[in-house]
Amino acid sequence: MLIEWTQRERLIGHISRDATAIEVPEKPRPKPKTATSGPQPRYRKGREQARPVEQMTRLEGQCSGSLTLPQMLEELPRACDVGCKTNSKGHKALWISYKLHVDVADGQIPISGVLTSASLDDSQVAVPLAEMTAQRVTSLYDQMDRGYESHLIGEHSRKLGHVPIIDAQARGEQSVPMAPHEALRFRERTTVERVYSRLKQSFGGESVRVRGWAKLMTHLMFGILALSADQILRPSPPG
Repeated sequence: MLIEWTQRERLIGHISRDATAIEVPEKPRPKPKTATSGPQPRYRKGREQARPVEQMTRLEGQCSGSLTLPQMLEELPRACDVGCKTNSKGHKALWISYKLHVDVADGQIPISGVLTSASLDDSQVAVPLAEMTAQRVTSLYDQMDRGYESHLIGEHSRKLGHVPIIDAQARGEQSVPMAPHEALRFRERTTVERVYSRLKQSFGGESVRVRGWAKLMTHLMFGILALSADQILRPSPPG
């Protein structure tokens, strides 16, 4: 309600999307064993649209237009488990708990947030987050790091009337540079990193004493609500 009340009439230039680890004193749940029911039907390349939703990957199902936003959110895993992420130095870091996914607008104002299991890949939350954000505000550019590189995510962004700017994965030993104008805009993506830093240092993101997805989500959303109000009330820089 706060975001819709204060940001609905605003034209937002950039939405920056990313995820961060949230650690809580909770034991991870063992992963359920998936039962196989014989060989799965094969589909020829170029006929993905003919597959039923049950045979699609999660990302394909989200982009198929067959699922509503509540259905997308409902199927995201929420149990405490082990997450792994490669840091800026190329080293893998492990943590036990959850992962917070947030869309942040220019001005360091969080627009939408989703809490999932720590092991969930960032790309699996891009479409639900984009849909949630599009219902609340009007924006122009969707900025994401290389963890979101997928033609499906890019196409979905364009269907919403946005311009996707996604950092490309390195191909072998050769990196794929951005176009100069995209690289200039991509600098704005640091807003989401600053929001996560403020949330953890000043708004309770690191002092978590609750367990369970529902309690943790409530704890984090109170912090994001306070952070958002603080950013909205800050005076705009001169000029």
